Amino acid sequence: MNRRSCLKMCAAALLTPWSMRAQAESGQSDLVRQAFQYAYPLVKNYLTIFQYALDPGGSQYKGPFNTLNSAARVYTPKDTAVITPNSDTPYSFIVFDLRAEPVVVSMPEIEAGRYYSLQLVDLYTHNVDYVGTRLDGNGGGDFLVAGPDWRGTAPAGIRRVVVMPTTLAVGIVRTQLFDPADINRIAEIQAGYKAQPLSAYTGNPPPQVAPAPDWPVINDAKLATDFWPLASFLLEFAPPLPWETELRGGFERVGLTAGSAWPDKAMSAELADEMRTMVQPELKAIFSEVKNLGDSSTIFGTPEFMKGRYLTRAAAAMGGIYGNSVEEALYLTFNRDEQRETLDGSKHRYVLRFASKVQLPPVDAFWSLTMYDTASQLLVDNPLDRYLINSAMLAGLKANERGEILLYLQHESPGKELESNWLPAPSAPFYAVMRLYLPKPEALDKSWIAPHVERQT
Repeated sequence: MNRRSCLKMCAAALLTPWSMRAQAESGQSDLVRQAFQYAYPLVKNYLTIFQYALDPGGSQYKGPFNTLNSAARVYTPKDTAVITPNSDTPYSFIVFDLRAEPVVVSMPEIEAGRYYSLQLVDLYTHNVDYVGTRLDGNGGGDFLVAGPDWRGTAPAGIRRVVVMPTTLAVGIVRTQLFDPADINRIAEIQAGYKAQPLSAYTGNPPPQVAPAPDWPVINDAKLATDFWPLASFLLEFAPPLPWETELRGGFERVGLTAGSAWPDKAMSAELADEMRTMVQPELKAIFSEVKNLGDSSTIFGTPEFMKGRYLTRAAAAMGGIYGNSVEEALYLTFNRDEQRETLDGSKHRYVLRFASKVQLPPVDAFWSLTMYDTASQLLVDNPLDRYLINSAMLAGLKANERGEILLYLQHESPGKELESNWLPAPSAPFYAVMRLYLPKPEALDKSWIAPHVERQT
């Protein structure tokens, strides 16, 4: 062996342990990062679940598990549990605990021409299925919602069965409100929404009750400070999807194990510290991705649709959790003007211009444009108590001398004669979301072009 060959071999022998360690550490960091993106939507979802079903003394409490609770009103700035909420369909909610048995949800028959839907969201925040106008019409019926381990047979009278991939899930019912005077009819419809355990529906003895876990307390601060313990707890209710077995095994190698305490006794202090330290940078990374999401056509959907797209799923949960799948509703977010600058009601006035009523959003149900404060991601308090402009208000919108419909997005009133077209903005950065419920093909294939936000001053 010559001297040069010996030096190469010796150098390789010296460098190999360091290189292997660096590669291992790099791979471990990547795995922790992926675990965070994977688990973030579950923890964000649990924040709502806790407020809605596990915190009876809280301001956002709706009712216990497996009960359907309605509010015959639209959302206002006082509703803070869900970010970027809509304000044109009064909501009904149910938080499912499907460990013991399925739940039967009943929808009433309603008049043709009114939209309603039950969105079924698993713990991962996938839109597993829908019940209502688009898939079932307005004839109502009984629908069975089951957990991943249910192997029973649906009884007579059940129109459809939906099997959820997780044992904790959320159901959101939206009922179209035509105008303020329509609210009494909304209350009548909501009185027909019901939920009951399958055993109560069939009149059979109930199965053994699943043991109640020690539900951990969560709030906005704890989402960050207690992220990893919360993630480990929640994974127990979310079995790996068929294509995720290997991935979840990788998470276990860095100490993220379903239903186990975190950190466990086998985890090194160094790894636990690294995982804690990564939380804030990863939250910032997800927030950066929120700004790149664009319209909703690629960010909400079934488990199959979202397969492998964990960063997108996390960003969607942060930017607008419980968004609809595109077949149900298309969302367009307006957060920049034509100069690509952030919309800011303290600096400028803006308009959204439709050349005519023909250019308005093409839908089979309805459309709306809703205003949000950027900092809070909530509705904007204003003197008109107006949080949106929607298609039900079309008859009252004024066209200019060229037949154009201008929607005014600004903090100050555009003048009494134009206030019908005014969507009040905060004196701060803001964004607006246009929702197209049951969008027509031209909206989905993008042959319909949405207008840009124009800066006026």
